[in-house]
Amino acid sequence: MNNTTYQLDDFAITLPISQIARITAQQFANQQPTPEKAEQVRLNTLAVWVVNDYLQMMEIPTNLQASDSWNPVMRLCANVADLEIPSVGRLECRPVRLHQQTCAIPPETWEERVGYLVVQFDESLQEAKLLGFIPQVTTEILALTQLQPLEALIDHLATPLVNLSQWFAGIFETGWQTIESLWNVPELRPAYAFRGTETVEKNTSNQLEAVTRRAKLMDLGIQILNQPVMLMVEITPETDQQTSIRLQLHATGSQIYLPQGVQLTVIDSSGGVFLEAQARKSDNYIQLQFRGEPTELFSVRVALHDTSITEHFMI
Repeated sequence: MNNTTYQLDDFAITLPISQIARITAQQFANQQPTPEKAEQVRLNTLAVWVVNDYLQMMEIPTNLQASDSWNPVMRLCANVADLEIPSVGRLECRPVRLHQQTCAIPPETWEERVGYLVVQFDESLQEAKLLGFIPQVTTEILALTQLQPLEALIDHLATPLVNLSQWFAGIFETGWQTIESLWNVPELRPAYAFRGTETVEKNTSNQLEAVTRRAKLMDLGIQILNQPVMLMVEITPETDQQTSIRLQLHATGSQIYLPQGVQLTVIDSSGGVFLEAQARKSDNYIQLQFRGEPTELFSVRVALHDTSITEHFMI
């Protein structure tokens, strides 16, 4: 138990709680019908306030007024401690007391969140400690040992999520293009007969309109003779509300084969490797396929030697 505290302290950040924060938290608490609810709202409000202070220090824009935690009706009806981050989403700021080893994550906060940051308070409420971050939860009790350093939060917020559910509605993030448009660029058109053409261009009649594909050039260092590789993402809705996801990494231009050893990796929301493929000597593309639940988060990493590019997705 002590070891856990030391590990958390290695990357925790302590911040003072301002007087205006305590006054505001008390005002919100006074509006609640029971002492238990008042204490819940007080700690939730302080957690959101401290995280807001931290993100402003990091020059990350926030909007307290747009958060459910600043809405009197939502405070009364739900156990929420969210902070609205414009163009990113809602970050849940969950409070814990000193010496707690777990954090309660109410089910009403499991959706429409870009992540969870745990804030620790002592009895004096004079200062708070930001313990760490996790991008997604699926249980009501979170062990604090699962938390990632705050640097992971900053990286997470600074990197926009690719929202795959919006792809079905025809809304695509910048940089994701049709495969045809990329092939129409002469210097990117593959020199080999595209072995994936049947998969990319043809589908059974009942899937023709449902399947959505987009591709993106991965050109931040993983190049052979100035030729980037291309990541293709194909999504198909399933009858059980899940989404089928196919990833392909292709060589482009004059390069017939992918760089030997280039890796395509799917990383789950906890940061663990879920799936991985590696190009052999004469592979012109590699592929991974899996299924996921609505709002599930995952990342895709393309890596060669010491260089890597990561894209973050939400289903």
